Amino acid sequence: MAIDEILEDIEETLDKAPAFPFVNHKKIVDGERMRELINDIRINLPHELKEAKKIEFDSERIISDAKLNADAIIRKAEEKASQLVAKEPIVIEARKRADDIVRDAKERALEMIRRAQTSSAKLEKEAAMSAAKMLSDAETLYNRNLTEVRAAKEKLQRELRTSPALTQNSTPAQPQEAAPEAAPASTNTGRFRSKKDF
Repeated sequence: MAIDEILEDIEETLDKAPAFPFVNHKKIVDGERMRELINDIRINLPHELKEAKKIEFDSERIISDAKLNADAIIRKAEEKASQLVAKEPIVIEARKRADDIVRDAKERALEMIRRAQTSSAKLEKEAAMSAAKMLSDAETLYNRNLTEVRAAKEKLQRELRTSPALTQNSTPAQPQEAAPEAAPASTNTGRFRSKKDF
């Protein structure tokens, strides 16, 4: 029986015991029953004390382990925080350098784009001017050649109209063209003469 149960039995026995005559705070109890209960306490007390000590020891061990674990957790957290704090300047510096590199790269890229655009616009302008000049030169050459050709043609026509040699050479050319028609004409003339004879 547990100690608390024995104590409850003692309390119950005292409550049920009859009061002593003319003295209310004193009661007549069963001495044999009280001795049994006291003996039960003596028997169970070592075990209860042992259990209590064990519980106390276990409690202290649990509390100690909990404190150790808590201390370990706190120590690890502090070490981690220290590492983070120690690394923070490096991280900040690395990020700053990375930002600088990215910014410089963007600036170089924009400068290259601007130069390319400027160079492209310049080349485009030069190409347009060169093409316009070539077209103008070609048109000028064409007009000059056309003028020279027209002048040469007019000169040739004037020479043809005013040259005596060309005029004489052109006169006998007309009988030669009429010569093939002379033969039939002579035949017809002979036939007409024969008719006159009749």
